[in-house]
Amino acid sequence: MSLPASSTPDDDARADVGAPAQPRYWALVPCAGVGERAGSALPKQYASVAGQALVRHTLRALRALPQLAGTLLVLSPQDAHFEALVPEHEFDRRWLARVGGATRAASVAAGLAALRERGAQDADWVLVHDAARCLLRAEWVQQLIEAVGDDAVGGLLALPVADTVKRADGSARVHETVPRQALWLAQTPQMFRLALLQRALAQPAAQAQAAITDEASAVEALGLQPRLVPGAWENLKITWPADFALAERLLATR
Repeated sequence: MSLPASSTPDDDARADVGAPAQPRYWALVPCAGVGERAGSALPKQYASVAGQALVRHTLRALRALPQLAGTLLVLSPQDAHFEALVPEHEFDRRWLARVGGATRAASVAAGLAALRERGAQDADWVLVHDAARCLLRAEWVQQLIEAVGDDAVGGLLALPVADTVKRADGSARVHETVPRQALWLAQTPQMFRLALLQRALAQPAAQAQAAITDEASAVEALGLQPRLVPGAWENLKITWPADFALAERLLATR
């Protein structure tokens, strides 16, 4: 883990990320959404993919990571599906936190507090991963840990944009072509120190959801620059109805 830091944080950030000799790694999976765009009868994290609830594939990938001290799943307080669809031997119920909020940021912030209750410390790393990215491979997460483990800020898996990008006007016509040379598509996991991420999500901008669509954007709002770690196209987020069939085909090739 010898890559240089991507930016130098301010004094407050230095206090947040003062690294002990052996920081621990925790996974946090927000799983409180309803998945309206997926068009499934159940929230998309519980829709069937290759004969199993989507979230089971996600959790299986995280279980393959020996570095993780624990994986916390953040559920909605009204969730009535997880225990029915995920076999008891596949997950420790003590690591279910029914504290999910109305937004992703609210669910992650509540999950970070729940991690503290389970022993996580300021300088520990938290890897936030979308439940709907069920094609995750352990080796991609290993690459993220190796690239970011000594970074002063943290980072995320992402893909450089390969296609030509168009910005539309209000009538679905091309307004302009956007230069793609510096554009990346954010993925997960996104990996930050617990104290830094808590501070980022406590900002008024994050609480108001102003342009805060992932953990990295909350950290960026502090004036910091997370590291971009090349991910894989296959690490797609199940969002639209057609994505389920694509995920099944990809899983069948493994």
